[in-house]
Amino acid sequence: MIWDDYQNKCIAELEFRSEVKSVRLRKDRIVVALEQKVYVYNFADLQLIHHIETIQNPTGILALSPSESNTVLACPGMKPGYVHVELYDRKQSVMIPAHENPLQLLALNLDGTLLATASEKGTLIRVFDTLTGNHLREVRRGADRAVIQSIAFSPNSKLLVCSSDKGTVHVYSVDGSATG
Repeated sequence: MIWDDYQNKCIAELEFRSEVKSVRLRKDRIVVALEQKVYVYNFADLQLIHHIETIQNPTGILALSPSESNTVLACPGMKPGYVHVELYDRKQSVMIPAHENPLQLLALNLDGTLLATASEKGTLIRVFDTLTGNHLREVRRGADRAVIQSIAFSPNSKLLVCSSDKGTVHVYSVDGSATG
């Protein structure tokens, strides 16, 4: 259900045959993750724009760039540890072999040019260029397994932060000039 807080009512409804795992919204897009599919809708008329098959995705891992100037979507690919990146403005798809283990979390920077990934192992976070799929940086969260709970880029994309179930927060320089 799409709820308009200003009008205090439901303005639209999308129905699916299986459980919705996560939803991402933008002014012009609605993206819905199911267990093995991702659906992309035009917000204005709720027309289906695209659907993507994924590997089993029980937690609804998904990232959508917030910038309207670059529409980028990242979701699990068809193999464990792979990320499917859809560059809608360029009409291009990139498949990134990010990890050997299944994915835990994905994050895009504000303009959708950088992708941060973490696997279920939770020891490494990798940063990729979304246009080329090139691996740009790898940072270590720790040596013990952990559940990465959040990853985010700073507004200028110079810093990357992550938190885990270990009760710690790590801040990294994206270009490698400083870590913390």
